Amino acid sequence: MSLFRNVVSKALSSPQAVCPLSCSTRAQPYSTESSSLKDVMMEKVPAMQAEVKEFRKQHGKTPVGQVTVDMMYGGMRGIKGLVTETSVLDPEEGIRFRGYSLPECQKLLPKAAGGEEPLPEGTFWLLLTGDIPTQKQADSLSEEWANRADLPPYVLNMLNNFPSALHPMAQFSAAITALNSESKFAKAYAQGVAKSKYWELCYEDSMNLIAKLPTVAAVIYRNLYRDGSSVSTIDPKLDWSANFTNMLGYEDPKFTELMRLYLTIHSDHEGGNVSAHTCHLVGSALSDPYLSFAAGMNGLAGPLHGLANQEVLVWLTKLRKEVGDDATEEQLKEFIWGTLKAGQVVPGYGHAVLRKTDPRYTCQREFALKHLPDDKLFKLVSKVYTVVPGILTELGKVANPWPNVDAHSGVLLQYYGMTEMSYYTVLFGVSRALGCLSSLIWDRALGLPIERPKSLSTQALMKMVKANAGA
Repeated sequence: MSLFRNVVSKALSSPQAVCPLSCSTRAQPYSTESSSLKDVMMEKVPAMQAEVKEFRKQHGKTPVGQVTVDMMYGGMRGIKGLVTETSVLDPEEGIRFRGYSLPECQKLLPKAAGGEEPLPEGTFWLLLTGDIPTQKQADSLSEEWANRADLPPYVLNMLNNFPSALHPMAQFSAAITALNSESKFAKAYAQGVAKSKYWELCYEDSMNLIAKLPTVAAVIYRNLYRDGSSVSTIDPKLDWSANFTNMLGYEDPKFTELMRLYLTIHSDHEGGNVSAHTCHLVGSALSDPYLSFAAGMNGLAGPLHGLANQEVLVWLTKLRKEVGDDATEEQLKEFIWGTLKAGQVVPGYGHAVLRKTDPRYTCQREFALKHLPDDKLFKLVSKVYTVVPGILTELGKVANPWPNVDAHSGVLLQYYGMTEMSYYTVLFGVSRALGCLSSLIWDRALGLPIERPKSLSTQALMKMVKANAGA
């Protein structure tokens, strides 16, 4: 029985979301060690297409949930209305990439020579195929992305001519949109390509875009914060993260290790979050991967999504200014209660789905304990971690009082010298490409149609509810 069938059978037998299988029963790679990513996909896509076709034939009319009025007014939270192959978010366990928890990914995914954190190349391979790649396969992806990384001159000129007042995320999104002229999907669609070829063209566009994103991001960083100094040349012998940190101008190998971890854990978080859903939605109109991902990045730029890590640091800066790094527990509690009584939230705490500490927070905390245990800001964050959940629980209005990924990421970046908070969401965007684009490839492989849910006015909804109540 395949991974997909196992997951579906569990989902149909339980009203609650389930996490995929334990490692011992997961789908195993059936390609050779030397198989390229494209070769693996050429094997997997037809099998998955047939499997989904048969599943829909047997269970196409099977209900999978109930929609309430509160769900409709509450941002559609909890509505089971999307299919995303790459990851599943469990309220208790956190994110699983193709059935693997983050600690399992850290252990099993290939690593750079001498490194301890997973390579994002391996993360992308896993998200796209469901398989843990070999070291050779991950390294081949590093080389392939390096060879695809050059930017067209007009995009580079555009980036270099943006005003310094333009937000890094606006520059990032605009450059991705401009790369649309490179789209193989758009060109082939205009020439009447067969629908069966859509996923292959989407794959090529996605590979090119992922390869170019660190270059785009590094040019933005250098222009805004390093006086426009030129980025270093891509080295095909280095991995994606190492080339990225080199282009940014950071030489500490521990920062490169942090970036490998960061780019892995921020890559995917189910399909219902704003950036992933936006990319899927725009892609469902057969907009090419460049336009689709750019749309997702405009969603990521919002303060309720990708900007949250910046807000955490702003709040921590206020905290340090008022009570200092060596604040007592009582001083912390007083400041936190002051934040809440002022009608504000404690940034970095709570999550729409999770009901325990975000495993992405835990991964970063463990990195900090290993590499910067005596850093004052990290120690302060650790103190906050011991105090906030109890206060939020006492408040009684918060479903999840535990920290999420944003509560920690900025602290690590600050430690290694990246203090430019406005740039942090760009790093998030580079990472999120791995999940958004692997999902988009499968959207086209499975032939998913344009997304068009039914909407109602409040009056129409009231009328329908009254009619159902009287039935």
